[in-house]
Amino acid sequence: MMVDLAAFGEENFSGKTWVNAACRARHADDDTTTADKYLSDLEMKLQLMAENLNSTLEEQSAGALLRVPRSLRDIGRLQDDAVSLRSTVSAICVNLKQTEGSSAESVAALARIDVVKQRMEGAYKTLQDAAGLAQLSANVEDVFASGDLPRVAETLAKMRRCLEVVGEVPEFATVKRQLVGLEDRLEGLVQPRLSDALSQRKVEAVQLLRDIFITIGRYSSLEQQYSRVRMKPLRRLWEEFEAGKGPNAIGKPSIGVTQGNERPLTGRGTPEDGSVISFLDWLPRFYDEVLLIFELEIKWCTVAFPEDYKTLIPRLMIENMSAISSSFIARIEATSDEISGGSKSFSGGNLMDRTAREASGMQKGETTRLGTLIALHNTTGSFSKNFQHLLSGVELAEIAQVVKAIYSPYAVYKERYGELERAQLLTELASLDLRGAVPRAVGSRGVELSETVWRMEASIPDVTVSLEAAVERCMSFTGGSEAEALIHTLDDVVVHYTATLHDILKSLRAICGVDRAHQDVSTEVSSTKRDGKIGPDSAIASANSTDIVPEEEEWSIVQGALQLLTVADNIGSRFSVFEASLRGTLGRLGHRLQIFSVLALMEEAGTIQRGLGGEDACKFLGLSLLDPAILRLVDAPEQSKRLANLLEQAKDPGFHALPHASQRVGNFMEAINELVYEVLISKVRSRLADVARMPVWNAEEEANVFALPSFSAYPLSYVTAIGEYLLTLPQQLEPLVAGGTGGPTVTENGVDNADEAQYFATEWMFKVAEGATALYLEQIRGIQVLSERGALQLAADIEYLCNVLSALSMATPLVLASFQACVAAPRDKLPELAKKDGGTQLDLATVRLVCKMRRVPLD
Repeated sequence: MMVDLAAFGEENFSGKTWVNAACRARHADDDTTTADKYLSDLEMKLQLMAENLNSTLEEQSAGALLRVPRSLRDIGRLQDDAVSLRSTVSAICVNLKQTEGSSAESVAALARIDVVKQRMEGAYKTLQDAAGLAQLSANVEDVFASGDLPRVAETLAKMRRCLEVVGEVPEFATVKRQLVGLEDRLEGLVQPRLSDALSQRKVEAVQLLRDIFITIGRYSSLEQQYSRVRMKPLRRLWEEFEAGKGPNAIGKPSIGVTQGNERPLTGRGTPEDGSVISFLDWLPRFYDEVLLIFELEIKWCTVAFPEDYKTLIPRLMIENMSAISSSFIARIEATSDEISGGSKSFSGGNLMDRTAREASGMQKGETTRLGTLIALHNTTGSFSKNFQHLLSGVELAEIAQVVKAIYSPYAVYKERYGELERAQLLTELASLDLRGAVPRAVGSRGVELSETVWRMEASIPDVTVSLEAAVERCMSFTGGSEAEALIHTLDDVVVHYTATLHDILKSLRAICGVDRAHQDVSTEVSSTKRDGKIGPDSAIASANSTDIVPEEEEWSIVQGALQLLTVADNIGSRFSVFEASLRGTLGRLGHRLQIFSVLALMEEAGTIQRGLGGEDACKFLGLSLLDPAILRLVDAPEQSKRLANLLEQAKDPGFHALPHASQRVGNFMEAINELVYEVLISKVRSRLADVARMPVWNAEEEANVFALPSFSAYPLSYVTAIGEYLLTLPQQLEPLVAGGTGGPTVTENGVDNADEAQYFATEWMFKVAEGATALYLEQIRGIQVLSERGALQLAADIEYLCNVLSALSMATPLVLASFQACVAAPRDKLPELAKKDGGTQLDLATVRLVCKMRRVPLD
């Protein structure tokens, strides 16, 4: 039994509380120890502990009392020492003040003397430099005549130093102008020799001439001359394409360069079959030769320019790319026009397209302008990575400038990416078979409807694949820097696609007979009114006059319309998945841009030092700053801000990447549901076209000998036709239960989705049945006069419809049940029925309407 002494030291300690807690801490299952014994043991333990504490306190107190006198003696001694130290320090301070006062004047005098001495020495040196400058100016021509260029350079350097010392003295203004001319003259003498030495790779001569340029402060001229000389083989290599030669195969490929599936070359660099190689095939070989040239150049420069090659090599590549940039763009344009124009001949079907591509050596996706640009851009990207490996040890800032120069020919196309992507997507949409429905003769409209719906459904995955490919192209070509243009382009293209589907859907209305049915029914009703023919036969004939289509074709049209629901489900689900994938892509791009923002801030703050190598910087920052997309964003701050705002909005779960497209897809799905409902309800609408004007409702009873009922014991044909249609509707909705594709759908988790499809089909069945009931109620509300015979007939018709609704597991609406009860009741019992119910089980408005029809007065 342990006792925690810390609880006794608390300010709010309570003895009762502590004892109760100790009792609760005792094990409840410990039957061997009673509460009294437990408390006795606890009391004994506390008493022993108190005695131990008391003895310890007495011992500590005694020891403390013994140490107090010794401590008092130590304190007194320290006080005496402090007083003595204070007096000593005061005496020292007095001596320092006296010394400072006497030596301040001496120090000031010495300072004035030192200033005079320095000025005299400066004047002496200036006079010496002025005398030397005059002498150097007089003897400089003799030095030039000697032909010793290093000595000439040294002489000019001394003249420059003397001029800097003399300053702006009018007497030496002519010497200053003379010096500039002399330096230009020396540079003119050195440049031919430097060009010759660079061309013949003479290391010692190059180093000597380099020292001359550095001596006279013309290092920039050295860089220019080096680039001018070493660019000649690169320019010849580039111009060989125009001459139809292609790059000559020299040596083995550079390290890290992938040759790919290239056609073999002859000795002249052209294919063995003698055909002219395309720029798309020639560019990788050109890059291979450039890598080989630079690999050799770097090896030579490390010997000839051990301190300068890290700036000379990047400058050479930058100037080379600047020189060929316009020609590079012209070749890209020519290649794009050639390939995109040639691809038009591949439009004769998939097999012909594939065969023509294989014959031309082009890969899939390279037959468009944007595909050609991406293929060239990927080739350039491989070259850029390989070239960066050659620049190991070069400063990060220099490598970044080289990367920008390598990708510079593509800058104009990246700015136009949205336009190029839109043109390609619209071209791909135009290649799809999205023809509208063509009116056909009776018996063939179901086939036309099914084929049109199949074309719509088949286009959805193709369009989705095209949209996903557009996202990949944006990331591959622009690295995501043109994500804003991509979003706008995808939005516009999907809007264009849904507009096309809307037009096709409009053409299907005539095929389905929806628009025609409305027009025919209204025409027949007006003609019936005009002719005054109101009779049982004419009314039923008027109601059924639209049934000029065979019943088999009617059901085929219904099946074709139901396939539209599969189209709506596919476009909704696929578009949702694509938009979610697009948001994920934007999220990853947002993380990348966030790192870019950190890099930009670090660069502005000077954290990234110029001496930090490329590989080390990449490891330190966690991201390569040599990404062309990031370099492009660095140079376009406004575009970076807009892109950052877009990616920040994409973090919101409710963000719509394609807002207009989302709205248009939703509208299209609603239009499909509306058309399907119109098709499913059209037969009901045609059967009920003129039910309210049927003469059977106000027909009088006929006299008969046997007093038989004058009404029909069976419902009329119009309601039986509606009932049979509603009862066969579940069979027509079976494809929805099967997923609309001939088999059950499967969720993402692999679970059968048949229950959801069953619910969807049941929902449509209820919707059609409710619509039919509403149309029927609308017609019977329009009956003007209802005789006893008509009331009994209407009761039989309503009862049949209620039985149909019950068979479909639907509850009978209150209004319809009220109609049935009121028309089935005897005429004289209607007032009593209305009073007895009081509106609890019957609709009072319906009761009053039936009383009005049957000419029954109500109080």
